Amino acid sequence: MLFCGIALFSKAQDPEKIIKTYFEGYENKDWSLVASQLADGFNFTSPNHDDHINLKTYKERCWPTSKYFGSISFAKIIVQGNTAFALYEIYTTDNKIVRNTEFYTFSDGKIKSIECFFGGTGAGYPGSKKEMR
Repeated sequence: MLFCGIALFSKAQDPEKIIKTYFEGYENKDWSLVASQLADGFNFTSPNHDDHINLKTYKERCWPTSKYFGSISFAKIIVQGNTAFALYEIYTTDNKIVRNTEFYTFSDGKIKSIECFFGGTGAGYPGSKKEMR
């Protein structure tokens, strides 16, 4: 739905809920739940040599890290129009805390793109070999 040029979401398409459901898939090791939150033409970008990679490459490179996901805690999710920022901490199965920020764009009630920014904890992403400070 559009209102004065700003995309509005119905309750079923709430961006915060979409983001949380997406991560629920990682917590539960459920690829189908993750994929159900992603729009056609999805792409992902991160500092780990991921420059607008497509869904197939994303699944190959990023999905294996799900084995390290224990739980996730959101410090903040800010939604504006068809975009959102999320600041979160992942508590990993290898006893790390990964703090990242992600910028999301949405299309038709699903995540169209994610730009991930690694936090200052030194871990980078679940399963990373970097040492904690």
